[in-house]
Amino acid sequence: MEHKKYSNLNQHYIAGKWLEGHSDKIIKNSNPYNQELIFELKAASTEDVDCAYQAASDSFTTWSVTSPAERKNLTLKVAEIIQVRREEIIDWLIQESGSTRLKANLEVDATLNIIQEAATFPHRVMDSKLKSQDPERRSWVYRQALGVIAVISPWNFPLHLSMRSVAAAIALGNTVVLKPATDTPVTGGILLAKIFEEAGLPAGVLNVVAGSGSEIGDHFVEHKVPKLISFTGSTQVGQRVGQLAVGGKYLKRIALELGGNAPLVILDDADLDLAVELTVMGRFLHQGQICMSTNRVIVDASIYQAYVDKLVKRTQSIVVGDPNKADTLIGPIINQAQVEKIKKIIQQAEQDGAKLIVQSEIKGNVIPPHIFVDVDPNSSLSKDESFGPVLPIIQAKDEAHALQLANDTHFGLSSAVCTADYERGVAFALKIDAGMTHINAITVVDQANAPFGGEKNSGLGRFNGQWILEEFTRTHWITVPKDQ
Repeated sequence: MEHKKYSNLNQHYIAGKWLEGHSDKIIKNSNPYNQELIFELKAASTEDVDCAYQAASDSFTTWSVTSPAERKNLTLKVAEIIQVRREEIIDWLIQESGSTRLKANLEVDATLNIIQEAATFPHRVMDSKLKSQDPERRSWVYRQALGVIAVISPWNFPLHLSMRSVAAAIALGNTVVLKPATDTPVTGGILLAKIFEEAGLPAGVLNVVAGSGSEIGDHFVEHKVPKLISFTGSTQVGQRVGQLAVGGKYLKRIALELGGNAPLVILDDADLDLAVELTVMGRFLHQGQICMSTNRVIVDASIYQAYVDKLVKRTQSIVVGDPNKADTLIGPIINQAQVEKIKKIIQQAEQDGAKLIVQSEIKGNVIPPHIFVDVDPNSSLSKDESFGPVLPIIQAKDEAHALQLANDTHFGLSSAVCTADYERGVAFALKIDAGMTHINAITVVDQANAPFGGEKNSGLGRFNGQWILEEFTRTHWITVPKDQ
């Protein structure tokens, strides 16, 4: 069936209407590969945020009491629309977020999975009867929609990481105000509004405001209306969000998914060909701009050189450049500021004595693989999240040393272990202080029904499945006289 592509995507969506923002600031939406201007968008102001929250608050009264069947059917309709518009959405992910075609397809698949999971939520919200300690009273616990949920999403997986919170919140009877990243206002926000509008979502249930963090960020978090702030992004900004949400005038819940420093640990019995493939995909998918991306590889000394030799040879076949080509693995970094940050990471690593064994010329926003050996575990290259195609390889004396190195970080999001012995791998994984560990798989794994989240400075709370269902609802204990 033919359908018209979405148009007029340079507006905000508030109370079911498409509006221009009221800020003096202009968001320039540009293609990160060729730097061509896609469009300009008048940014949202604090007044626009107020209107969005008012719309969400007003609509909560009616949306929260809609039937589970209605919310389920609407959620499934959203999935159906995405399937129909798949190529249109993929094109937007490529041109706006710099996604390679491979990554864009993976992101749409992940988005569909998260929506299918959310569609089960309306019928999974159960009230429960408790055994009352008072023989004269009956005791019940009701689970209800939480209220207005504020969502702040990042630019790296904009569609998926916005939808992860938005679809779950709406399916559970909440209403939403979404603030996408200014680098990806369409794929992180405006497209979602178009899709939900097409699906028949009532006005005010979802509102999208794209604006500068310096202008509306604090106001967005501190506002009295939202009951929960769902934030995905850097640890530095996430800490600020947490301080404002918990320490401000209006106390509210937070769900934070922050940065990572994921280790891939290669034990002495590992299949080296597998280890190399896990390294390449785990580090270089989406240019390393993933919170779960393999930020460092820890290799047992007995196989270190053999692994390095195989990895260097494998990197020669990595296709770098145009994200629209089907075989490209590494496309552009999101913007010039990030490029400069990664350049400084490379320069600092060399100054610290790490040996750069794989490199190529940086062209525009495209950074080819940069791989370092002889890396000091205490260096910034090892300690900090690079969020780019830069890989340190660290030598471990033995398994115990590898575990020590894996845990020597302020982060604790994802991790992976490569070994021929699955039981050994699981035993090792359980000692890693992280929210997620994968045996003989890449660190970048996300399943819609599995708990997603980290320890330490990688965040608070869990997304996906039963875990986000509990985050986005509240419990209400009610007792009644036994004879009534």
